[in-house]
Amino acid sequence: MTPPHTIAAVDLGSNSFRLQVARVVDDQVYPLDALKDTVRFAAALDTRGNLDNKGQARALAALARFGERLRGMPPEHVRVVATSTLRVAKNSADFLPRAEAALGFPIEVIAGREEARLIYIGAAHSLPAGREKRLVVDIGGGSTEFIVGQQFKPMKTESLLMGCVSYSLKFFPAGKITKQALRDAELAARSELQAIVHEFNHKHWQQAIGTSGTARSLGDILELNGLSSGGLTVAGMEKLRELMLKAGHIDAVQLNGLRADRRPVLPGGFAIMSAVFAELGVEKMSITLGALRDGVLYDLVGRQHQRDLREVTVTQFKRRYHVDLAQQERVAKLAEAFYQKLAASMEIDPDADLNILLWAARLHEIGLSISHSSYHKHSAYILQHADMPGFSSQEQARVALLVLGHKGGLKKLGALTKDRWARVLALRLAVLCSRSRTDRETPPISLTVNRNGFGLDAPSEWLQANPLTHTALLQEAEEWREAGHLLALSANFQHWGA
Repeated sequence: MTPPHTIAAVDLGSNSFRLQVARVVDDQVYPLDALKDTVRFAAALDTRGNLDNKGQARALAALARFGERLRGMPPEHVRVVATSTLRVAKNSADFLPRAEAALGFPIEVIAGREEARLIYIGAAHSLPAGREKRLVVDIGGGSTEFIVGQQFKPMKTESLLMGCVSYSLKFFPAGKITKQALRDAELAARSELQAIVHEFNHKHWQQAIGTSGTARSLGDILELNGLSSGGLTVAGMEKLRELMLKAGHIDAVQLNGLRADRRPVLPGGFAIMSAVFAELGVEKMSITLGALRDGVLYDLVGRQHQRDLREVTVTQFKRRYHVDLAQQERVAKLAEAFYQKLAASMEIDPDADLNILLWAARLHEIGLSISHSSYHKHSAYILQHADMPGFSSQEQARVALLVLGHKGGLKKLGALTKDRWARVLALRLAVLCSRSRTDRETPPISLTVNRNGFGLDAPSEWLQANPLTHTALLQEAEEWREAGHLLALSANFQHWGA
């Protein structure tokens, strides 16, 4: 039996921010505490796609409250994910450092399909065991996720840019509910659904499940007002439509189960759900409590027990792009050894973000499957834009940038922190010293870090025995100089002509 410990998940959604704290006992997650703040983040996007000041202030205040609850927890026991709004906000890069400072933990902006995967994990753990294929639908504030899966395995995932907040603002801006506005909202949602209907219609699943705020709110309303005997039904949705149209304004809608925080986004959420029923052939949808934050908790438990989906994704990519397995392992092993030396000189934790370097080392040659010429650019493009289950958008971007920088000029990398430059140097040297693609002894290269850059030393007899590597290291120092960085070579490099 493993000792119990506490973990936490934070979901920065487009409508609400949520914090879930749980106790883990033998891989089972038991909820301890929960916080929710209706930030209405998607409504903070202005006409230019930037988060406005008031929206940022609301978000930072909520994060500060969450941060107090999380204070003192080990960083590896907390995972924070942000969804649609921070995916699309043009000034998210400016907002994120302030948000992380308020919360006290790093924030991962996850891609839509990664969000869908985590939603399914959360939903699956809250449902009875069964072998039927399930359609899980999560209507959020800024996007809607769709998953077809079986048991605990998501099989198809998709994310569409439509949500209860964005649709309520666009089609019902003053809260007025008219037949025309509802029709326009439903047609817009149905148009978006056309892109996925062939893979997510009723022929591909046996049970439809709704999760998160919109589905739960609609389910409560239908049941508590006698419009449905359980879950969402076509007939119940039609009765609710009539009641909303009769009221004419969201403030005039008087229904049991309609909470104050859900009232402003009810018409947009209803329109999307109605379109889902029509386009995907849903006749009845059950409701589950499991959602994104629950999936994050279970995924976090998996990472702590060496069941990290990111490692599975890296393995799949190596297989898909026919990577030379022996070579990638040589480069990874050498890159780690070089980075350990640099980390020791910088007096930083050698394991901090080491996985970013190792993933880059193992995937740096995937672009060879496209072309040998500029293969590093092809590799980086794939890693930047491909669906990579388990990876956050920032993790993908960092791996892609490191892969882009393992070869060629350095100016393309822009401004990096010293520790990130150290990972770039470690990977470049590992690739350079593995050119023979054969197993050789670890080169006796010493690395140091100083205020002006990096220092490199190697025994003169080793340099004389390896003239190709000696020349390549001289050229490498020149690459760093041209980029405005110092890679100082010891006097041993000048003892004989290259």
